[in-house]
Amino acid sequence: MTDTTKVVRLGLAAPRGGGGRTTTAGRLTALGRAELTLLVRNRTALFMALLMPVAMLWLMKSTVGGMDLGGTGVSAAEASVTGGTGVVLVLVVYANLVPAYVARREELVLKRLRTGEAKDLEILAGTALPSVSVGLVQCALLVGAGALLLDVTAPRRPELLLAGLLLGSLLLVALAAASSAVTRTVESAQLTVLPLMVVSFFGSGLFVPPDVMPERMSDVMRLMPLTPVVDLVRYGWLGGAGADEVLGALARAVAWTALSVFAVRQWFRWEPRR
Repeated sequence: MTDTTKVVRLGLAAPRGGGGRTTTAGRLTALGRAELTLLVRNRTALFMALLMPVAMLWLMKSTVGGMDLGGTGVSAAEASVTGGTGVVLVLVVYANLVPAYVARREELVLKRLRTGEAKDLEILAGTALPSVSVGLVQCALLVGAGALLLDVTAPRRPELLLAGLLLGSLLLVALAAASSAVTRTVESAQLTVLPLMVVSFFGSGLFVPPDVMPERMSDVMRLMPLTPVVDLVRYGWLGGAGADEVLGALARAVAWTALSVFAVRQWFRWEPRR
C-alpha cells in the first residue's frame, strides 16, 4: 500500500450519509495531518519546503546587493526581505502543491475522497494546508530575522503585510490546482511550475524591484499575478504607500485570485489523465 493510498483510510472516504458524520474542521485536520506526514516522508518536497527558500534568499540578497537602488527609497536588505516572502510562498506553496495534486489525482486518492463526506473545497484545502502552514511560518521567521539581524524596520502596517501573505497563499493554492490540470505526471510537474516561477522571480519584484526597471516595463510587470502580493508585503513592511496604491494592489490581488479560482472550478481534474 502506497503512502497516498493511506490518506483514504482516514475515514474521509466513508459513503455520504453514513453514521458518525464528521465536521468540516475534523475533516480538514485529518487531511492536513495525512498530507503533513506525506510531506515529511518526501525528501524532495521537504527540501523544497525547508532548504530551497534559504538558498534562494541568499542568492537574491547577492543579486539585489549588486544593484543600484538609489532613488527607490528601498535598501538592498529591505528589497531582499520583502521579495523573500514571495520566494518562500512560490517555492513552499506553489512548487510543492502542483506535484501533490497531480500525485493524489493519478493514484485515485482525489476520486476516492470525493465518495466520502469531504466536499471538493475541503479536499483541495486539506491537501494545501501543510504547505501553506509551513510557508506562513517561514514568512514569520523571515520577518523576525529581517528585524533582528538585517537592520530592517519592523512592519509598519502589519494588517497589509498579513493581507498580502494570506491573499498570496490563497492565490498560489488556486494557481497550483489550476496548473495541475495541465500536468500529466508528477515528473512533468517540474516543468509545469517553471513559467510562473520565472515570471514571478524576475517580473514580480522578487529578485528585481520594479522601481529599477524602465517605466513601461515596470507598468507591465505590475500586471503579473504575484506582483500585487509583493506590493502589499512591501507596503505593510516598509510603509509609505498611499490609499490609491494600497487599494490598487488589493484589487489586482483579488482579481487574480478570483480568476484562478474560476480556472480551478472549470478545469481541475479529479480523475487520472489517460
